[in-house]
Amino acid sequence: MLKCKLLIFLLFLLLVGCASTENPNLVYWSKVPALEFFKKDERVLILAPHPDDEVIACAGVIQQALKAGARIKIVYLTNGDHNELAFIVYEKRIIVRQGEFVHMGKVRQQESIKAMKFLGLSEDDLVFLGYPDYGTFNIFSQHWQDKKPFRDRLTRISSVPYKDNPSYGAAYCGENILNDLTKQILDYQPDKIFVSHPADVNVDHKSLYLFLQVALSDLEDQIPKPKIYPYLVHCVGWPKPRYYHPELELYPPNKFIDSEINWARADLSFGELDKKYQSILFYKSQTESSAFYLFSFARENELFGDYPVLELVPQQTLKDKIVSYFGASNMFEDAPNLELSGQKEEVEGNGQVSYAEEDIYFAVRVDKPKKLSNRFGVLLYVFGYSKNTVFAAMPKIRIITAGNKYRVFNAQKRVINSGVLLEFGKNYLILKIPLKLLGEPDYVLTALKAFHGNLPIDAVGFRKIKVK
Repeated sequence: MLKCKLLIFLLFLLLVGCASTENPNLVYWSKVPALEFFKKDERVLILAPHPDDEVIACAGVIQQALKAGARIKIVYLTNGDHNELAFIVYEKRIIVRQGEFVHMGKVRQQESIKAMKFLGLSEDDLVFLGYPDYGTFNIFSQHWQDKKPFRDRLTRISSVPYKDNPSYGAAYCGENILNDLTKQILDYQPDKIFVSHPADVNVDHKSLYLFLQVALSDLEDQIPKPKIYPYLVHCVGWPKPRYYHPELELYPPNKFIDSEINWARADLSFGELDKKYQSILFYKSQTESSAFYLFSFARENELFGDYPVLELVPQQTLKDKIVSYFGASNMFEDAPNLELSGQKEEVEGNGQVSYAEEDIYFAVRVDKPKKLSNRFGVLLYVFGYSKNTVFAAMPKIRIITAGNKYRVFNAQKRVINSGVLLEFGKNYLILKIPLKLLGEPDYVLTALKAFHGNLPIDAVGFRKIKVK
């Protein structure tokens, strides 16, 4: 009888434990490979959108790389000076003046310096560029070759304000960020780069990945190709449970379990995990308001993974206007039994976003739930890269649709005669964008957000797609 009660109790604990985690596909997770070992004198570059991203995503690999005798350099895109709510909690006062935002950035910079010294790095290993927190995606998508640089509406600053940073005084424009990042990579010539993920919902995390892709393309013939390891930080409802759970593993979010992302895990020893937890404590300006979130990344492993590059084969439109699409990304997780017209199959619980090169067009197809009707719309970003044109001069296209209507923008300017074609059906939307409008690119960086009216439904992270 006692054994029976003990068995029931253990079963109860197991069920509670399963309910408290994200309950991922354990069969899939068992096949996720370990991150390859670091080597002596290997050059590791960690790119952080904000101070604290480097520690919550990479504190374990920093320790492992140092133990192996590798070199480490960390480059911070911003100083995180836009998180005013965290500073209201931290300093217990309202932040409104321009100088107070700069003060925030200095505080966060010093927190990173102390945390990285604790992990074994020196201040000389750290580079703070100081570009605008929460403004770098706006810069990437709209501010190139501008007479007026990006100006932050909250801080009212339009150039790097940190006198001790190497980018001090640099205007907030794409060329300056790209040049600074390119210089860091060219001078250091890393073997491995850890960077924020293209599917991260934070705009600075997306933009740092995009700037890196352009910088590496520009340097393709000048340095050996480094290995890239994106890390995910911001994903709605992830990771769970919140707060410090060193006994748990860090799984991919459920929405990415069956995606094309090639995940790898870095397992941490007990000592490495404890030191990671201790290093997070140095970020007092953030932990006083968000400790429950930051500590949830201190688990048995760290997680890295990227989408594969898609290569499109030119296709011919069939008689019934169905195109053979290659390279798809799932979305609409709550939309059951969607018929994918282009592929003549059904996907349980997911819609589909697909891509193709058709004649003179780059085509994007979205299979959507019929119930979304004419209130369905998308925001599509398409940034082309060409070896024959400097990236600053390449078009930065975004398309906004609502039902069967659409608007096209190149950076900040609306394009009237764009040549874009839109086909809107009951359960699909197809956009065909002239390759000429995209600058006749070698590849595109593209992402999509879907809406029902003004309500966001889902999004597809940035993909790199070769079109030639």
